Amino acid sequence: MSIRILLADDHKMVRKGLQLFLASQKDIRFVGEASSGEEAIARTAELAPDIVLMDIMMPGIGGIEATALLAERHPAVKVIILSSSSDENHALPAIRAGAKGYLLKDIEPEELAAAIRRVHEGKVELHPDIAGQLMNQYVSHYQGEGMRTSGETAPHESLTPRELDVLRLIAAGRSNRGIADELVITEKTVKTHVSHILAKLDVADRTQAALYAVKHGLDRAAPASD
Repeated sequence: MSIRILLADDHKMVRKGLQLFLASQKDIRFVGEASSGEEAIARTAELAPDIVLMDIMMPGIGGIEATALLAERHPAVKVIILSSSSDENHALPAIRAGAKGYLLKDIEPEELAAAIRRVHEGKVELHPDIAGQLMNQYVSHYQGEGMRTSGETAPHESLTPRELDVLRLIAAGRSNRGIADELVITEKTVKTHVSHILAKLDVADRTQAALYAVKHGLDRAAPASD
């Protein structure tokens, strides 16, 4: 089944160029376009796309506000911000609003297609600059955080040694296949571990799990043996 894409950008030439490229991808289907945040919301309700490629700077409701409204009204629809700006004043609010990806418009076309597929699979796609900003802010926010009171258990203390291995590799940016190869387990087993990790840490996705690992020093944990 094709991945249904809606494009939201106030520049017609950008929409046309993306439309032509997406038409060349057998598993990606262009279903509509919008030139403003308001139109993106209306078209999403009408067309039910899988993914919205959203610009930030648009007239009326901008991309960040539109993303938040889509997350509220259409939680099954995933938003990928496609912007010319890596400014943290735009990027971090977009992620908080619910965007599942933040990429720059100078991305190579094939890389964009691959990112669309990964987001459709439930992954989060961030430009390296954005990922770095998000991680730095997260870590800085918790610097100086007081010690837990005695008897209070940290969420990661419930992870098994193998789940800690998987979490460490998630923080290193490994894919499920890469984790499976390194730990010599099946990809299906990795997916099960990832699901358990997200549930135990009470985080929404792999990016949040990676940030949790960095915060608690789990990205440097030694591999555990079975």
